Amino acid sequence: MTRAGPLTTLQDAGRPGWLAHGISASGPMDRAAFERAGLWLGGAGSTAIEFTSGLAFVQERGPLSMAADGGDYVLSLNGKSVTWPARVVLKPGDAVDIRPGTWGNWGYLRFGAEIEGEVVLGSRSANSIAGLGRVLAAGARLEFGPELGRSRAPHPRATAQGQGPFRVIWGLHADTFEHATRSRFVEATFRVSARMDRMGTRLDDPGGVFTGQRVLSLLSDAIVPGDIQILGDGTPIVLMRDHQPTGGYPRIATLVSADIDRFAQLRPGSDVRFEPVTLKHALGLKP
Repeated sequence: MTRAGPLTTLQDAGRPGWLAHGISASGPMDRAAFERAGLWLGGAGSTAIEFTSGLAFVQERGPLSMAADGGDYVLSLNGKSVTWPARVVLKPGDAVDIRPGTWGNWGYLRFGAEIEGEVVLGSRSANSIAGLGRVLAAGARLEFGPELGRSRAPHPRATAQGQGPFRVIWGLHADTFEHATRSRFVEATFRVSARMDRMGTRLDDPGGVFTGQRVLSLLSDAIVPGDIQILGDGTPIVLMRDHQPTGGYPRIATLVSADIDRFAQLRPGSDVRFEPVTLKHALGLKP
């Protein structure tokens, strides 16, 4: 690998079932994009390269099939532009270069062979909090197993950036907030800050929804991806795939699972609004 932006990691479907032991499931920030990249191949290794601001590498051996998906990126192969999302066959000496496009934070590369590497607790996913898995940097080398058998696959097609408010269900601690504060929470427009990573995304609160709010420090209890936690200084933070296992600040609401992928792709400065829905409605939604 000749170039790798921050937070370039290996991710597979994650390691669910370990939260009681202090380890979140991790896995791809945008699960739908991760799955689409495998779909374009008609059969892919379980592990992907997840990246943020892009990467570049030279394929040493081949042939090796590869598919790419995620936010909007600019992909070139040996200096020639390739339409994003993409499916290509890499040959020895091929140079791949990927740079950010017009929207999105996370992209994925899936391959027609398994990326070799240590499996820890049933997964190769990197977890930034637990220190598991592999973070990639310039100079990293990846080894692949044999090419996998594939079925016919659809041609890659672009996915539009989602629009509209983000649907939430009221959280475990919503009643610790005054009714007026809860009303302002669903009426206000928040903004994605630059303080974001795989653990969580902090939101700027230009309307001062939580200014002066008496935020309680609670006994720690379990957290799930999408929980919207209000810190002691009133800062909202949306907890993501590498969230801490427990938290002692109140969670006013939780993003529905169907909207987490779209939220993960919001760049700093993006406006965010929330729309409460019932649990029954949330369970019937699809990403």
